[in-house]
Amino acid sequence: QVQLVESGGGSVQAGGSLRLSCAASGYTYSTYSMAWFRQGPGKEREGVASISPGARSTKYADSVKGRFTISRDNAKNTLYLQMNSLKPEDTAIYYCAASPVSSNWYYLNSQFFNYWGQGTQVTVSS
Repeated sequence: QVQLVESGGGSVQAGGSLRLSCAASGYTYSTYSMAWFRQGPGKEREGVASISPGARSTKYADSVKGRFTISRDNAKNTLYLQMNSLKPEDTAIYYCAASPVSSNWYYLNSQFFNYWGQGTQVTVSS
């Protein structure tokens, strides 16, 4: 079965950086759209970034453009999120998500992603 396991979360001061990883197993990783979502305290879950199966296309939420970079290594079945210039408002649980539909990366919407990891906490202090 599909398994997604996030790691790399933690606590950091504003302006700092973190790199999240998501190890995928149980499916043909290279054919799936992948994405990162987050849910802050008292907030709805929101899309952060998504990437096409072949990594040729990406999409970002306006709030993270220029600061976050999504990437994937299809040989290692791993998804990454490099987060720079972190702000307190980036504090959230970050989730990795997968969709078997190769075009669903475009929507960056939780309704289009079928499989989810358990999440990893990111806390940014001012």
